[in-house]
Amino acid sequence: MSFAEQSSALADVVAIPVTPFDADGGVERTAYRALLRRLLDSGVRTVTPNGNTGEFYALDPAERRLVVELTMAEADPDTQVVVGVGHDVPTAVAAARHARDAGAQTVMVHQPIHPYVSPEGWVDYHRAIAEAVPETAVVPYVRNPLLDGGPIARLGALCPNVVGVKYAVPDAARFAAVARDAGLDRFTWVAGLAELHAPAYWAMGATGFTSGLVNVAPRVSLEMLRALRDGDYAAAMKVWEQIREFEDLRAEQGSANNVSVVKEALAVLGLCRREVRPPSRLLTGDRRERVAALLAGWDL
Repeated sequence: MSFAEQSSALADVVAIPVTPFDADGGVERTAYRALLRRLLDSGVRTVTPNGNTGEFYALDPAERRLVVELTMAEADPDTQVVVGVGHDVPTAVAAARHARDAGAQTVMVHQPIHPYVSPEGWVDYHRAIAEAVPETAVVPYVRNPLLDGGPIARLGALCPNVVGVKYAVPDAARFAAVARDAGLDRFTWVAGLAELHAPAYWAMGATGFTSGLVNVAPRVSLEMLRALRDGDYAAAMKVWEQIREFEDLRAEQGSANNVSVVKEALAVLGLCRREVRPPSRLLTGDRRERVAALLAGWDL
């Protein structure tokens, strides 16, 4: 697959699969593959194992490699696998090379967690990863509101395999400016704050969006994608209204319950256990009841 094809594949629902755990706290392999198969059979074509909704930072290196390998074993020939990598440069490079060797076409580089990030240091970090896997497409994950379009443009000029940007700053006007300063047509721009922000970001130039909700209700996420591709914002906002309370629950306390709400919903549906790892926590009783009530009103 060419870089142009890899870039185009990001213009879609980019699903972030959860990582289910078994009764002993390890990765539940059978449940993971079943959840992934459910996504693929529903029509999802782009998946990000080891994303934030997959509890990337709570998995150890061996578990992250396992998740990649399980994904590649289950993926269809036309599935675009975008593997999450990150941490220090050697760790990120090793993970990117493992993803490449496992057969993944693309890696998504998590927002650097270092407390001191300069614009040029941001470029250096991503350049080191991109140049280590020149045959693999690379997608930076931007959550830093201080990063403008200049460094992104410089990274793109230095590394032709940087094909897209997952942008997750909750400011649509800022996104519009950054995307245009970096190169609206140079990269595929993915709205990294999922369905609640997708219509606004789409209007500003995004052509894909990430989703954790898709684990629970693939049809709903794909319905929003179709509406946005058709330019039917009324239909997109109808989906937005349907999912708003669910996504608001995930966003509480700085997204503290991002994964917990999704896993609770999957547990209600009998698809995996609800357990999450620290620093996430299980939902309290009232929130568990709200999740169950919301699902009862959806056509799943």
